[in-house]
Amino acid sequence: MFSLDALFCHVDDFCQQFVPQWQKTLLGHGLTHRQRAKSLCLSEIMTILIAFHANQYRNFKSYYLEQVTQQWGQAFPKLPSYQRFIEWIPSTLLPFCVYLKHCCGQCTGISFADSTALKVCHNRRISRHKVFKNLAQRGKTSVD
Repeated sequence: MFSLDALFCHVDDFCQQFVPQWQKTLLGHGLTHRQRAKSLCLSEIMTILIAFHANQYRNFKSYYLEQVTQQWGQAFPKLPSYQRFIEWIPSTLLPFCVYLKHCCGQCTGISFADSTALKVCHNRRISRHKVFKNLAQRGKTSVD
């Protein structure tokens, strides 16, 4: 089980650094757009979305209505309706992707690949096979 507070603190620390840099790099087209204030901040929305993937719920609607509104109501006192929350999700796409990239570790040089043998091709198509051109023979697999 994960801690909702620890997850929120980690996401909020990231958002405090990311959002000002993101706002500086946004391009404007001369027109001013009204930025309506949301009842939840970006880090709260992202925390709810990340916690959904860490839970056993299969669909987001039951997760939001059962887990978030009923059990986490004190943690998120200004929760919007389900429909309003769904409308806000697309606005978190870029920060969410950058956060996931931020959480990925550096490659240490040791990687594991699945070594399940795959049949190279059907015997009738050995002569026409292009991917395993030099390897395709009767009785061969991708591992042999």
